Amino acid sequence: MNGDGLGSPPWGPADPVPDLNDTQAIPGLGSVPGPNAGAGNDGGDGAPNPADGADGTEDPAEAGQRAKGGKRRRRRSFWRELPVLVVIALALALVIKSFAIQAFFIPSGSMQNTLAVNDRILINKIVYHLRSIHRGDIVVFDGSTSWDSGSAPTSRGVFGKVVDELEGIVGISNDPHIYIKRVIGLPGDHVACCNAAGQVTVNGVPLSEGSYLYPGNHPSDQSFSITVPAGSLWVMGDHRAISYDSRGHTGDPGGGSIPESAVLGRAFVIIWPPSQWGFLNIPATFEQPQLNNSNAAAGGSRAALEATLDNGTPVTPAASPLPLALGFVGAVPLTWLQRKARRRLKSRRERRS
Repeated sequence: MNGDGLGSPPWGPADPVPDLNDTQAIPGLGSVPGPNAGAGNDGGDGAPNPADGADGTEDPAEAGQRAKGGKRRRRRSFWRELPVLVVIALALALVIKSFAIQAFFIPSGSMQNTLAVNDRILINKIVYHLRSIHRGDIVVFDGSTSWDSGSAPTSRGVFGKVVDELEGIVGISNDPHIYIKRVIGLPGDHVACCNAAGQVTVNGVPLSEGSYLYPGNHPSDQSFSITVPAGSLWVMGDHRAISYDSRGHTGDPGGGSIPESAVLGRAFVIIWPPSQWGFLNIPATFEQPQLNNSNAAAGGSRAALEATLDNGTPVTPAASPLPLALGFVGAVPLTWLQRKARRRLKSRRERRS
């Protein structure tokens, strides 16, 4: 030990002092760089990058090339993800169209002035799973099992049904068996026309229909009297003079009434043209409490009526581009989320490696 109490160095007086710029190997950890290692933009070897400027900044040309490469990668990523976006959009459109809402085009004047020719409406397919069908509802239904029972379309098989679904999404198909009318009588109701004042009556209660009938039309120019069968509905158009409705189908199955199970949904809003925008509410005359109180007295069983009103309604395809648009609206955020999740997973894998 030296006199200063610091001890002797670990090398002899004749041994050279180690150069501080040398590296020292540590087992299992690789080499520890010397003091000059990592200085500047040299990748750790002390030598400057030839592509960088004299002051160590990145060359603008190289930065531009890297930016272009990033844009190309994003472009390629978009085209790779576009098919995924389309598939998700189609799947969402099928779900929306089959179980939620669907748009329809009004081709005739049988519901004027409530619905004009060329109006576009939306129907709600969920509502009748939450409540029963009400008098005064405007419903869209499939007449192939009642009014058009003799001309029902033959089955096209699974492939044909798939094609019909896809055509309906983009607005190509046009089912001639789909109708739109207003519900006048429910199961068990006695519907008749006309009383001394020329009005349609339901269970003996007259309906005041002036708010929705086509101007100048009588409630009916044709006399009728029917008790609506269980599970069925009596429906009529608002333009009574030209509407071929339940009154004209008394010789068909159901005596002119339609099955509740054939109802596709309730028309609830006009979406086109803008001058016709508005909700389709139930007229006040159908809110008369006497209509329900006299149902059983008119020959309908209240228990049977409530049981039939709880039935669900099936769905069928029809022409409408709206579900596809809504499908794309829902597919964009889903595609963005899966892309973000994929990037995070890739980043984690890179950090681990």
